[in-house]
Amino acid sequence: MSRRHWKTWAPTSLQEAVEGCVLFAQEKHRLSVERIADLVGENKWTVYKWMQGGSVPGKKIAGFEHACGRAFITQYLATSARKLLIDIPTGRMPGDSDIHALQEACTAAIGALLAFSQGKADAADTTDHLTAAMTLLAHERAQVQRHVQPELDLS
Repeated sequence: MSRRHWKTWAPTSLQEAVEGCVLFAQEKHRLSVERIADLVGENKWTVYKWMQGGSVPGKKIAGFEHACGRAFITQYLATSARKLLIDIPTGRMPGDSDIHALQEACTAAIGALLAFSQGKADAADTTDHLTAAMTLLAHERAQVQRHVQPELDLS
């Protein structure tokens, strides 16, 4: 099984967003479905039901995403409402890995757009690449704007 690039991965359905949250928690935080369910205050069968049907109750979304460590459900809901969602900037200088990820996303987006214009790629894949690049660019833009007055590193 190949590993996902979680920084640029975007869900295409609510069910995929729920599954993505669980897979991220399993891969990055070594959490089982049982442990996620404990953190959310549900039993494991409820979490499996959410994964199967993609139907997390609205009041449980924030806790579920916090337990998993990623906000894929919120990201999907924003994207389906045609909104662009970025992390709140802290004003920190970008690292080499941040700049490399941004370059990689932009290159993939341009390549997907070229392939789409030649009829070699589908619209959904091209949209995913463009959204990932726009999100990373918007985040870095906001970081540069906040650089004058950065937040304290309290974590």
